[in-house]
Amino acid sequence: MVPKTPIVFVVDDDVSVREALEALIGFEGWQVETYSSAEEFLLRQRFHGPSCLVLDVSLPDLNGLDLQTRVAADRADMPIIFITGHGDVPMSVRAMKAGAVDFLQKPVDDQRIIDAVQGALAGAARRWEARVERMSITALVDTLTPREREVLSLIVTGLPNKLVADQLGAAEKTIKVHRARVMEKMKASSLAELVVMVRLIGIGGDAKPGETSPPPGQ
Repeated sequence: MVPKTPIVFVVDDDVSVREALEALIGFEGWQVETYSSAEEFLLRQRFHGPSCLVLDVSLPDLNGLDLQTRVAADRADMPIIFITGHGDVPMSVRAMKAGAVDFLQKPVDDQRIIDAVQGALAGAARRWEARVERMSITALVDTLTPREREVLSLIVTGLPNKLVADQLGAAEKTIKVHRARVMEKMKASSLAELVVMVRLIGIGGDAKPGETSPPPGQ
């Protein structure tokens, strides 16, 4: 379930910038957490929900671009908005190529940072909702027996019960029973709905009997 209030993380070693961004972003109704260094931010327990990171490029010790690399490896679903008082073109290009959603020069116009945060959080929310949906579908698949998973993998490719029975060496009436149980456990009202559901987690298409993709990361 998507939290009602996403979090905007701000990492900047300038206390005046942190306070200004906290006031500006908080005024828009978003939850804000500020950190003075990359190391301090990395100590924070991972937030399981939509969020974005407003990040200064020039930080002591671990700089913003290095933190971006760490975030990309561990929290790829968190969009990053870079801010800098002395960024250059190569720095901007590197940041954007590495996945930053924006790169803003200080002093940043209030409306520009609000627009950037709004866009970043909207994208994060869409990705989080999709992730939650995949996790929910995976949980339903986990309730199936091994035989029901084999039946699932075949029926979503469009095979009729008779051919499914032939491939699995079972009676057609047995496959009908398994198929009904699969539909019930997966909470699917039609085969078309079932196909859409399982393709979200990589079942169907070229999947082989009994083969499913691993659950999405926690």
